[in-house]
Amino acid sequence: MIGKLYIVATPIGNLGDITLRAIETLKNVDFILCEDTRVTKNLLDRYEIKKPTISYHQHTEERKVKEIAKLLEEGKNLALVSDAGTPGISDPGGLLIKSLVKSLQPEIIPIPGASAVVSALSISGFPTDKFIFMGFPPHKNKRQKFFKEVAAAEYTVVFYESGHRIKKCLQELKENLDAGRGLVICRELTKKFETIYRGNIDNIIEQMQDERGEFVVVVNQK
Repeated sequence: MIGKLYIVATPIGNLGDITLRAIETLKNVDFILCEDTRVTKNLLDRYEIKKPTISYHQHTEERKVKEIAKLLEEGKNLALVSDAGTPGISDPGGLLIKSLVKSLQPEIIPIPGASAVVSALSISGFPTDKFIFMGFPPHKNKRQKFFKEVAAAEYTVVFYESGHRIKKCLQELKENLDAGRGLVICRELTKKFETIYRGNIDNIIEQMQDERGEFVVVVNQK
């Protein structure tokens, strides 16, 4: 019998945000596939979970994917986790899931939990019945096109940005958004130095004092 693959959401910062079901799943599987074994070890140690881990990330070779498929064929149950949040959402785990669905078709079970996208939307005060999630802006090519699409969107837009590009991101938003368009930018959600910036783009550029960490950007609909 082919083993099961559990897609396990993990905390986006505060380790206390993990669900009871996620802990139970991680304790019961045979192997845990992780984006970075060092990051996952912190979580496993916190909850006294002692299971072998296997590295799986964006640079993983096809050989490793075949090894993972072989474990499933042998009846092993696996959990896939990312460094933070839900695997497969702007995350290399999506490629593994796609490959396994195509080649092996194991039972794939979602174990939901913390989401930076939903957390940011929930505190934005912007319409959330319809929204667009755009992942990370491209690093180079098509970056200008990305921000033009953000500006043209008729629904609330959510995307991620890293600390070393947030300053550039703010400037690109300033160049493309109407001056009064509402924004909420969340820095280091659920972590010790969580900061929420609200206002139009000029307000936020003026407010932002610290560019370190991970950011979730929410742009109000037109």
